[in-house]
Amino acid sequence: MTITVPAGSSLTLRCPGSEAIVLVTLAEVKAAFVEELPPIPVLSLDGPGVRRIGVLELVTSAGVTWVEGEMRDDLLRVIGDAPAGVVQRRTSVRQSGPFPADGTAQVVTAESRRLVSLAGRVEDISSDGLLMRADVPSLPYGIERLLLHLSMPWGEMTAAVTVVDQRADLLRGTFEWVEPGAADALAAFMASR
Repeated sequence: MTITVPAGSSLTLRCPGSEAIVLVTLAEVKAAFVEELPPIPVLSLDGPGVRRIGVLELVTSAGVTWVEGEMRDDLLRVIGDAPAGVVQRRTSVRQSGPFPADGTAQVVTAESRRLVSLAGRVEDISSDGLLMRADVPSLPYGIERLLLHLSMPWGEMTAAVTVVDQRADLLRGTFEWVEPGAADALAAFMASR
């Protein structure tokens, strides 16, 4: 199996004594093992010669793992083994979007519980869940669940989604419920890939 870090992925580098840095990959890189990945070109705000070392949250085609990473001159290098292993397997067949979506998010914080409307597009979908990019630069913190209406190739689909990960304008979640007729259409859509 080949490990692929897609272009446009968000990777997080956590360095001791500073805030986590979110980096966007500028090109796709591949290797047989995480430890063999070539330097990953990233968009960074650091000047030339600045070196940062920390724990890298690495999003790959096989899932998510944490490794020791080094960033210098807009290149991110894996410099350690992957001690945690891959924690999210992506074995479900996926289809790339975009598919327009709108709905309501349930936001839960220590102070309140509220509903917020949102709109955006589903960038990739599987029979298990989806990745959605919202039409705002930053979503409210603490989104737990969504009720979404998606425009799919066969028509409208309504689904409840439990949020697994949330970063800036991106939400990754698993389906909690899909309306019965749409569940069959989604399964057929995934099988057509």
